[in-house]
Amino acid sequence: MSDKKVRVRFAPSPTGGLHLGGVRTVLFNYLFAKKHHGDFVLRIEDTDQTRYVEGAEEYILDCLKWCGLTPDESPVAGGPYAPYRQSERKSMYRKYAEQLVGQGHAYYAFDTPEELDKNRKEIPNFQYGLAYRDGLRNSLSLSTHQVAELLDAGTPHVIRIKMPEDEKVSFNDLIRGHVSFETNQVDDKVLLKADGMPTYHLAVVVDDYLMKITHAFRGEEWLPSAPVHLLLWEYLGWKADMPQWAHLPLILKPDGHGKLSKRDGARLGFPVYAMNWFDAKTGELTPGFRELGFLPEAFLNLLATLGWNDGTDQEIFTLDELIEKFSLDRVSKAGAKFDFEKAKWFNAEWIKRSEAGSLKAEVKKVLEDKGVVVADEDYLLQVIDQIKDRCVLMPDFYQQSAYFFELPKEYDINAVKPKWTDAKTAFFNELVIGLDAVAWQAHDLEATFKALAEEKAIKVGELMLPFRIMLVGGKFGPHVFDIAQLLGKEETIKRIKTALTVFTA
Repeated sequence: MSDKKVRVRFAPSPTGGLHLGGVRTVLFNYLFAKKHHGDFVLRIEDTDQTRYVEGAEEYILDCLKWCGLTPDESPVAGGPYAPYRQSERKSMYRKYAEQLVGQGHAYYAFDTPEELDKNRKEIPNFQYGLAYRDGLRNSLSLSTHQVAELLDAGTPHVIRIKMPEDEKVSFNDLIRGHVSFETNQVDDKVLLKADGMPTYHLAVVVDDYLMKITHAFRGEEWLPSAPVHLLLWEYLGWKADMPQWAHLPLILKPDGHGKLSKRDGARLGFPVYAMNWFDAKTGELTPGFRELGFLPEAFLNLLATLGWNDGTDQEIFTLDELIEKFSLDRVSKAGAKFDFEKAKWFNAEWIKRSEAGSLKAEVKKVLEDKGVVVADEDYLLQVIDQIKDRCVLMPDFYQQSAYFFELPKEYDINAVKPKWTDAKTAFFNELVIGLDAVAWQAHDLEATFKALAEEKAIKVGELMLPFRIMLVGGKFGPHVFDIAQLLGKEETIKRIKTALTVFTA
């Protein structure tokens, strides 16, 4: 680690929902920055205006807020290197592109989109680069006079990097080690578009330099772009300031074959976005982990373990623990298979470990959205403590707790009727009388219940299920006497009487 203050960045394009792979990139950046007392920067890379989607930037910021990964610098927070939207930095990029042209490391290309499409159709595997550049309309193939005339006439053009011939470009990746590329296999990427906007290739290098980024973490799908970026750092004279790079492993489909996509989630029935994303252009709603009922702590926990481990058997980590334990040398080179069942396990574990108070607001919303009135919040806290071990996703709190707030809407009659007897009717009628005099604690209720069963010579096991169904409506819930204690004497007796009318009808 150098003496420079660590500065990392997440630089998404505002083109749609935030994939869980993107959130993992944020997380690894954030953990690294906080571990080394550095800065985490959010920069919006909106140079491709054709793909810009209204609301996408706000969505990204909302996702990071939900996850608790707050940037130190961003378009909203500001910072010493503002602005943090590339579209607002447009004027600064051309001079660097022109500098590269002047040095002979880039050139003007005047080819029209139609001309390029024609080449792609006629030439198999056409690339604008070493093999074909001399036969195309650019400042390498045209005379100086022709180029000047075209520029003076305002002819639309782009600026492309001129990839050198027969060179190797190498760097040390913090995850993958030594990585090398043959320049002949890389095309001449566009650096500045006809509208004056930079492409990602130029903008990312210029911005990382100007914002003093020390470490750049991104997905391995960006590896093929690395030689272009390496050369730009060198050609612009900034090689000594180039950040250290780490290309993160892909998050793979559950079967391990290929990168996990939105379509895979739709096909297999799970989200791949952090939060619900509504595309105003298409009218399509893509589901997210938050709305499905994941806690942000669980979401981050599961993402951290996709391609990283701390070398122990520990699986549950708080954010502070992740900051303390995170290191790049424990990040795998291999892709990580996404397992939705494991993701749900993380959520269940986090629900179990959470204090009732931290779950209260969300549980209350789950219940009230279903029409359940929650009048007493202290009572709600007691209910949460009783049932949180049984919930995997937040919506489970409705099914697992609605009966604490209202009479069961229906009873699992089929579980009771076949074995119902007059003796059981008599037992519960007498139990109602006996319960009226009992101190209202679970163990006292249980003792009274079992003593009466013994007196009536009925097996306790034959009475417990009917009792549970009387209170909750079905074969679920925590210990039945704990349920009765929480419901209270009056409500428990009322439910026994109500259910008896149904059971004996």
